[in-house]
Amino acid sequence: MDLFEKLKQRVGPLGQYADDAYGYYMFPKLEGEIGPYMTFRGKEMLNWSLNNYLGLANHPEVRKVDAEAAAQYGLGYPMGARMMSGNSVYHEQLDRELAAFENKEDAVLLNYGYQGMISAIDAIVDRHDVIVYDAESHACIVDGVRLHMGKRFVFEHNDMESLEKQLQRATRLTEESGGAVLVITEGVFGMTGAQGRLADIVALKSKYSFRLFVDDAHGFGTMGKTGAGTSEEQNCQDGVDMYFGTFAKSMALIGGFIAADKDVVKFLRYNLRSQIYAKSVPMPMVIGALKRLDLIRKNPGFKADLWKIVTALQKGLREQGFDLGRTNSCVTPVIMHGTVAESASVVHDLRENYNIFCSVVVYPVIPKGMILLRLIPTAVHNLEQVAETISAFTEIREKLKNGSYTAQKVISMAD
Repeated sequence: MDLFEKLKQRVGPLGQYADDAYGYYMFPKLEGEIGPYMTFRGKEMLNWSLNNYLGLANHPEVRKVDAEAAAQYGLGYPMGARMMSGNSVYHEQLDRELAAFENKEDAVLLNYGYQGMISAIDAIVDRHDVIVYDAESHACIVDGVRLHMGKRFVFEHNDMESLEKQLQRATRLTEESGGAVLVITEGVFGMTGAQGRLADIVALKSKYSFRLFVDDAHGFGTMGKTGAGTSEEQNCQDGVDMYFGTFAKSMALIGGFIAADKDVVKFLRYNLRSQIYAKSVPMPMVIGALKRLDLIRKNPGFKADLWKIVTALQKGLREQGFDLGRTNSCVTPVIMHGTVAESASVVHDLRENYNIFCSVVVYPVIPKGMILLRLIPTAVHNLEQVAETISAFTEIREKLKNGSYTAQKVISMAD
């Protein structure tokens, strides 16, 4: 059979909706200045779907530095991979400042967070080692684990009893093979908003020998006293051996980093295939990241403004009886029940009649029969917008319960 003919048949669980969903439910085009209000299909929408936690995307100082750096260096400089010809004093400065912010000895800059996480997992373990990872880990962790040639065990989400059982299995194997154990989890799980139980995992080091690698994409900048992340929030920074943070959330940028002991970072610099064989982070993004990091350190008000909105939104939704699951972070999942077709009707109603834009998550990302509307609060939202959203969601829920959204197929809104 022809390979491409197979692809036409194997469209995938989301691809089956492509003809009806493209441009509306999936791959929507938001236009205008990044902020609480943006334009979607010619209409202004109250937007809860941007990973711009601290509101830095359009901060005037950030925009100024971004523009000046782009004008001075262009988007091509430096050319080449960082190891060969793409290094600069600014790249090295950003490494140092990120390490200091995370109270680690050193850090290595990543051109993309997703690829960097995959590559780091691939680099630090060999076939004798065992990986133990959380069942609800992000796709970048799962993809990295798939590259591992040795054993890998999954523990039930945030379940310490399950983790111990897997650690016992891993310990027995590594005692025979001479390998080591790596535990991987997240600081904040991006779909549910639940914090990983980092402090409890660190405590298990008194019983088992392992290293802990934490993906804190949604925690960096939003959690902890200084914004250094979920390990700071849980007072266990020293127990996290490798800390991954991304620029794509709080910094509203592209890229990421891994902070760890200097010997570990030295190893990563010379063994991360995603960095060795790919172009270095462009200078405007490096200089822009330095500015954003400086603002985060010097302006705790950004995080305070964010949490003012988070608290109001989550408290208000819970008071109205909404199920927000296990979230104890900024991520705000509103869980309802219905079919995929009904979820499309809910989103259509929110956008067309309430002018509210948020992301919808359905099967296979979550179990069948569930609808998850994910809200991402930011420091530049206000309390009036929170109240408007809670009111709209209350009306939407009643419509869902009384069958107003009953449909046999997804409403076609494709361009």
